[in-house]
Formats: sequence, C-alpha cells, structure tokens
Amino acid sequence: IAVGDDYWIENDQGAKVYKVNGKAARIRDTWKLEDAGRNTVAEIQEKKLSVRDTIKIDLHGGRSATVKKALIGVRDRFHVEVEGGDDIKVHGNIVDHEYEMERDGDKIAEISKKWFRVRDTYGVQLAQGQDVPLILAVTVCVDQMARG
Repeated sequence: IAVGDDYWIENDQGAKVYKVNGKAARIRDTWKLEDAGRNTVAEIQEKKLSVRDTIKIDLHGGRSATVKKALIGVRDRFHVEVEGGDDIKVHGNIVDHEYEMERDGDKIAEISKKWFRVRDTYGVQLAQGQDVPLILAVTVCVDQMARG
C-alpha cells in the first residue's frame, strides 16, 4: 500500500466488503477501515516518531489494539496488544504474505498469496467467530510495517 492509497477488500465471492482509505499526514500515516456502507469500523495510525515500529488501531465501539514489531529474530514477527482481550502473535514470511496470526496458540487467521495468481493480491482466511475488522486492521498494519 502506498501512502495515501485506497483499496478494497473483497470477500471470496469478489464482493467489495471493506475499503482501506489511506490518508497521509506530516507526523503520521492514517488509514480508515470502512465497511461497504462507508462506515468507519477501525482507524489505524502509525506513530512515525516512535523508537520501535508501532501502529495503533482504534476500533468501532471504543476498543483498541497496538501492533508492535518484534525486535529479535530472523523472520519478522509482530505482537498485537488487544485492549480488553487476548493478545495476538503474528509470524511467518511477512514480506511474501505467507504468515499466520495466533491467539493462545490457536491459529485465528492465515494470510497467503499462494491462493492467487494476480500480482499484489493476497488472501486472509479467518477462523470461525473472529473479529473481522480487528484481523483486517492488523493485516493492514503488518503490511505497512513490512514495507519499512
């Protein structure tokens, strides 16, 4: 995703279900995750002046999460602190979009390009009962942070 870019997230039938609305600011980059009715379900803000890569997610209903890049390890790893919920671990080949998200050792989402032949396209498969806006917002954060 390039700064200021907008793009649609489609479901497995190809229907546009969420829009990532990117906006560039001087101090931070901001993205809004909107549902098909253009209602904001999450606001994502990158803290550019942070010592460690950190992006904050404000979800509809007053909930929030913070995505942080792990400082150690050969492969990229991210830790998501979920306010009022269990934390999420993100690990795998982030740059190639082949990774998964776990909560308490259980896989809650898998992200992969191997399901698609179109360049710059990847899928997010969620386990039953997951918070869709949270998982998609985390995916946007990880994608942005992997770009450097």
